[in-house]
Amino acid sequence: MRETTVARSYAEALFELGQRHRQLEVYADALDVVTGLLETQPAIRTFLESPTVEPAAKKGVLTDALGNRVPRPFLNFLLVVVDKGRQRLLPEVAREYHALLDEHLGRMHVQVTLAREADARTGEEIKAALSAALGRTVLPHFRVDPRIIGGMIVRYGDRVLDGSLRSRLNSLRRQLLATELPRTLLV
Repeated sequence: MRETTVARSYAEALFELGQRHRQLEVYADALDVVTGLLETQPAIRTFLESPTVEPAAKKGVLTDALGNRVPRPFLNFLLVVVDKGRQRLLPEVAREYHALLDEHLGRMHVQVTLAREADARTGEEIKAALSAALGRTVLPHFRVDPRIIGGMIVRYGDRVLDGSLRSRLNSLRRQLLATELPRTLLV
């Protein structure tokens, strides 16, 4: 929990910096580049997280590698992260930063489960309908689960809207089982 709080603080600082320089999305892209490298290049991650490598050496490598590829204020932010020994938190900082950016831009990530793969048109219709219903720009993440039979399940934040055919059939089944049948039907 503490690491998430620290990562959130770093993300908020970077977000303020991005607002000040009017480069919120540029910083998001730069964070994606850095975290992508950390995830796909274990040697880079090991180098940056190694306690035996001096922070000055780490900062030199970052400056050489990213100096011309990212805005200077963003690079300075990374150098401060290294100075503070928080580079292992960069993936979490990126997640928190993206959450702040999405909130700022009125975007909402929504998990949509369907019984079968949605074509492009259906996906756009679902996105438009959810955006209208939720009053925000919805970024749907589609999943397929044939067990729901039909309909869809929508998850966002801590809410779940279950409009699946499976759920409706189970509800109908419970209602039928709870209903007492007239004696004439039992004979």
